Amino acid sequence: MIFETHAHYDDEAFEADREELLDSMQENGIDRIVNACASLESLKDTEALMEKYPFVYGAFGIHPDDADKMTEETLEEIRKLCKLPKAVAVGEIGLDYYWHKEEHEHEIQKKMFRAQMEIAREAQMPFMIHSREAAKDTLDIVKDCMKGGMYGGIIHCFSYAKEMAREYLDMGLYLGIGGVVTFKNAKKLKEVVEYAPLDQIVLETDSPYLSPEPNRGKRNDSRNLVYVAREIARIKGVTEDEVIAVTEGNAERLLLR
Repeated sequence: MIFETHAHYDDEAFEADREELLDSMQENGIDRIVNACASLESLKDTEALMEKYPFVYGAFGIHPDDADKMTEETLEEIRKLCKLPKAVAVGEIGLDYYWHKEEHEHEIQKKMFRAQMEIAREAQMPFMIHSREAAKDTLDIVKDCMKGGMYGGIIHCFSYAKEMAREYLDMGLYLGIGGVVTFKNAKKLKEVVEYAPLDQIVLETDSPYLSPEPNRGKRNDSRNLVYVAREIARIKGVTEDEVIAVTEGNAERLLLR
């Protein structure tokens, strides 16, 4: 069965059919799902999903897009939510310089990134990191935080080159691989997947975003992970079943300890 490590089923894109869709997951080979928070509102929404569905787990944190909205009260709420029995990670947290170009925005993001990494360290929970056009700053912060005895984590939706992948893999971290790997022009990511050990890869969709081929451009959901597993299998010269089994084991080892 497939372990979906990163989706956003609280997103408004699922408003019309969320219950029907989630109810269909296990019959379509999706065994467990981690719903990752992003906005302030998603903290409570993810908690609600986690309580309603036995197979849905929660990652609690705030996306860098909303870093400027965070307060000490937000950090305290994340701490409390991370103590829930089905909370499995702090995330999604990190840096995003694609939409945020100003230095003062970067400083706010870095401050809140470090603060949430500290929550992960305190709780000895894995982290889920978002990094877009912020390769060096993300790596520098992760390296620095790992010195403090972090449990480990996932570089979500990995998008950098093989050399950057090596840095994270050498720290014992996992790469989150999703639909982009199926795109014909994703040469860099395909090289990363070929290079990375299968036992340091986890499957994710980032639903409702980044649908794989042959559904590119449509709303994404966890049932599409079969296409991601198939492409990883092709790249690495193994069977699709092996990719599903190994990545499921990886996710269990990291998130369900």
